[in-house]
Amino acid sequence: MNTNTGQTVGTDSTTTSAMSGVHAYVSRSSGVAIEAVDLVKDYGEGENAVHALRGVNVAFERGKFTAIMGPSGSGKSTLMHTLAGLDAPTSGNIVFSGSDITTMNDTQLTLLRRSSVGFIFQSFNLLPMFTAAQNIVMPLTLAGKKPDKQWMGTLVETLGLEGRLNHRPHELSGGQQQRAAIARALISKPAIVFADEPTGNLDSVSSAEVLEFLKRSVSELGQTIIMVTHDAIAASYADRAIVFADGRIVADEQHPTADRMNGLLLDERGAASSSSSRPAGEAARPAEER
Repeated sequence: MNTNTGQTVGTDSTTTSAMSGVHAYVSRSSGVAIEAVDLVKDYGEGENAVHALRGVNVAFERGKFTAIMGPSGSGKSTLMHTLAGLDAPTSGNIVFSGSDITTMNDTQLTLLRRSSVGFIFQSFNLLPMFTAAQNIVMPLTLAGKKPDKQWMGTLVETLGLEGRLNHRPHELSGGQQQRAAIARALISKPAIVFADEPTGNLDSVSSAEVLEFLKRSVSELGQTIIMVTHDAIAASYADRAIVFADGRIVADEQHPTADRMNGLLLDERGAASSSSSRPAGEAARPAEER
């Protein structure tokens, strides 16, 4: 997939050196939040190697809500983990705010995540001994910073958490806990938020509430969100949905609908089933032909 934007911005000498050999379409637009270039991730070696990412090229636009979908084992979670600097790629580059994070050491990556990245987890990960308000500001507390009261108020109002700030997690519903987790992810005004199956532990009503809040955080607060999900309905809340299969992008949909995403997932499951039952020696179809 060609993600060339046709615009350029300057890079420092360190980045330029690290980026030698990278294709010309590496993130050079102020509209791109993060970009993967020729991204490869292998687990193991030789015949037992698992090719989780196979030369992935994709850019994610700033101020947009993108869903990543795919069957189990397709590579969607691996992509998110590598983009977030939680897992190192085997080869390729990840350009985040003009810097190649694949050249950073663990300390630099930790500081980058603390200052510029927010995370929303399926299991909420709220600390049970603290109130909702204390959980929300925890990233700032750990960084030795004070919260912006106006921004905190905006988040609380947008996420409907008024009257719940002094409650501990066990006193909140699942939906309220996830909303507090969303506020925690946004409190430091990160450049990007990664959401890993954020509705996986919620009922349908709470899921719809959380997804609507995520959508509003993009449209009203200008946030950039990349969400991994197996749920076609969840993906329909996004501005864009990418489908993964066999470590490659096989579909890239703008303004996705639940019916369209369900159809694409069924196609990929059918292709995977056909591949597993194919006689030995028969070639598999290239992903781009599916």
